[in-house]
Amino acid sequence: MKSLYFILGFTLLLVAAVPEDAHHTSRREAMVGSQIAARGVTDPATLRAMGTVKRHLFVPEASLADAYDDRPLPIGYGQTISQPFIVAYMTEIIHPQQDHRVLEIGAGSGYQAAILAEIVRNVYTMEVIPELGRAARERLRKLGCRNAEVRIANGYDGWPEQAPFDAIVVTAAAEYIPPPLLKQLKDGGRMVIPIGSPFLVQTLMLVEKKGAQITTTQLMPVRFVPFRGSP
Repeated sequence: MKSLYFILGFTLLLVAAVPEDAHHTSRREAMVGSQIAARGVTDPATLRAMGTVKRHLFVPEASLADAYDDRPLPIGYGQTISQPFIVAYMTEIIHPQQDHRVLEIGAGSGYQAAILAEIVRNVYTMEVIPELGRAARERLRKLGCRNAEVRIANGYDGWPEQAPFDAIVVTAAAEYIPPPLLKQLKDGGRMVIPIGSPFLVQTLMLVEKKGAQITTTQLMPVRFVPFRGSP
């Protein structure tokens, strides 16, 4: 019995010695492998960013156990953090490059902005809900995302002072593509945006701008929170 107690005690000491984040690290690795790469996301930069950014730091404490599940989670004020696969897919589809400047509409908890900041030169993210915007700004600051800037404002009008953008990521469902965002998209740029009624399944759309020509491609059915603040 003494030997058994010794083994059990030694095991508990080993568990206690393991860094608290090791559990999250293993779950994050599993997330990238089984939820993202296995479903067709192949861009190395996107996969690396998804494996680096700690999603559990972007969810409420009550949702920590679910932080790496493949589903959206509530973050307060009727908003959600998107499921990991959708974040990865929307990141990959804009073809992010190291020298890109990207606009995000709908900062939420700041997770998508943090993913983008791992890949591109500058991220400009907008949030219409002040409480979420302030929290996202502070969270990104603490995590050292110096190339991500948060503005608390109506995303419909975009961020004209920083335009044009190589890519735009919209993380809320709009009934149509806001004209100011099209105007602020660089020639050759790509935008990903969910289009449709906030009360129904929407369609994730890829918008490509080539000179005066705008082309749209339907990607997949999605469910996003409504685009708030549009006219």
